Amino acid sequence: MIVALRGKIERLEPTFVEVDAGGVIYGLGISLNTSMRLKEYANECVKILCVQIVREDSQALFGFFDEVERLSFERLIKINGVGPKVALAILSTYTPQSFAKILEDKDVQALQRVPGIGTKSAGKIMVELAGFFNELVEDRIQKGAFSDVKREASEALESLGFKSADIASVLKNVSDGEVADVVKEALKILGKKK
Repeated sequence: MIVALRGKIERLEPTFVEVDAGGVIYGLGISLNTSMRLKEYANECVKILCVQIVREDSQALFGFFDEVERLSFERLIKINGVGPKVALAILSTYTPQSFAKILEDKDVQALQRVPGIGTKSAGKIMVELAGFFNELVEDRIQKGAFSDVKREASEALESLGFKSADIASVLKNVSDGEVADVVKEALKILGKKK
């Protein structure tokens, strides 16, 4: 399985890129957002994260500039009726951050602006991805994307019975400091949510 490629960009189109990785040229489907970011590295060696899809009658590679976009794509294609083409259309229309906001706000109309998504599909995506980005943030806390202080605070709050998704969303808005101070500030916010 190919999980990433490092090489020089041979050809770049809005939704397709060819990368020369050690003399082998790979073609990858990409989002418009990834395409825009890759333009900055036209003559340099670049690392592209990949998702490889192997089917009975075909093989396809999809490339992503960052991990959040790759994880979003992987989660989207797990939804019944959402294939790689629709997933790339979503990630071309919205950045993962703005897509997360659309899901949080349950903005079905914004999701319907994506080519190929109707009312039924939009509703299904909303239901299937509820809480996904909160889980992604929680996972990043566990892997060290946040400071050790926030990781310790997260563990303390979990031991008090709060849900990890709620903790993750609150800790994004709490400034670093002593563990006790971070926990106190988070408890104030979590208390208001109840």
